[in-house]
Amino acid sequence: MTALPRRLLASAALIALTAAQAWAFDTRANAAFVMDQTTGTVLLAKRADEALPPASMSKLMTLYVAFEAVRDGRLSLSEELRVSQHAMDYGGSTLFLRAGERVKVEDLIRGIIVLSGNDACVVLAEALSPDGTEDGFARMMTQRAQQMGMTNSIFKNSNGWPAAGHVMSMRDLGLLARRLIEDFPEFYPMFAEQEFLFDPNESQNRFNRNPLLGLGIGADGLKTGHTQEAGFGLVGSARQGDRRVIFAITGLDTAKARAEESESIVNWAFRQFAEQTVVTKDTAIAEADIWMGAEEKVGLVAREDLTLLLPTAPVEPLKAEVVYTGPIRAPVTEGQQLAELIIRPEGLEETRLPLFADRAVPAAGFVDRVMTAGQHLLARVQNRPGDAM
Repeated sequence: MTALPRRLLASAALIALTAAQAWAFDTRANAAFVMDQTTGTVLLAKRADEALPPASMSKLMTLYVAFEAVRDGRLSLSEELRVSQHAMDYGGSTLFLRAGERVKVEDLIRGIIVLSGNDACVVLAEALSPDGTEDGFARMMTQRAQQMGMTNSIFKNSNGWPAAGHVMSMRDLGLLARRLIEDFPEFYPMFAEQEFLFDPNESQNRFNRNPLLGLGIGADGLKTGHTQEAGFGLVGSARQGDRRVIFAITGLDTAKARAEESESIVNWAFRQFAEQTVVTKDTAIAEADIWMGAEEKVGLVAREDLTLLLPTAPVEPLKAEVVYTGPIRAPVTEGQQLAELIIRPEGLEETRLPLFADRAVPAAGFVDRVMTAGQHLLARVQNRPGDAM
């Protein structure tokens, strides 16, 4: 008998779960990426894979490389690095560093996170670069980003200063934010610091530009960005309860619009979605047909519970189906992988879960096999079109 792909509806227990149509967030940003970090669910992707000027948001990559160097012992937080003339010459957001002075690595890192110091980035870059130059560090950043799966990121400098070909995608920035949070929990609290006074003579230059910090919505990072070419952007993250949301947006017209859009995204992500257990371990979801077996069907179960992030307001049944190639020829062993459950929440990425036999099904005896084959042959003959008259 020829095995063919079979598609079944999942069990009533699963199909009965209702899920809202994912209300699309109509963002004003030119490009955006929103992800639930806890489950990995992508909630919004607008031009998310387009390589765009990232402005100061690309400083997150400089920080990632610096954190790796500290973790690996190539750099110490208490170490003092010399400021070059090249670093001093940068304008924009700076720590007002002077050529020849020496600055602690920890102060440089805080100066980048809180004050977006262009000069601080260059000091770290020149210290970590294979050839001691910012250009060399930018090439190293690009290579490391590619290794991390950030395929739409190319760096021409350490700080996001406008330069032809210096680009990142919003998805890459979201991935980078997640890696910073997960890989460096010892450093991540720095991103929530609202003030850092590096130079007492520049007392006004001490406030974090992240507009979400202090709003009471769980925001604790990460980095703003702005140039005339890129517009206003933000890579942000917020935690409420057991959930964390990460997002990256760019292309807003004003700082006010950036602040409003960022807060709206956080509120939307937490209020409109919630985790729901849609599959329970070892509970039969469907049955697969068995060929030449002691039983005609076998139950299909998952080896673990499956929890998904789904819209909170129920509108329509959750779409799910079980796919397998069948009928499956006996014998079947208990725990044998036989099928796949495909769940397609409206507006969200599909989820696939392997399914396994809930019990063993031995091959039928000789007499049963002969009878089954005979019945199959008879059915084929009966279904054959009649001879033409």
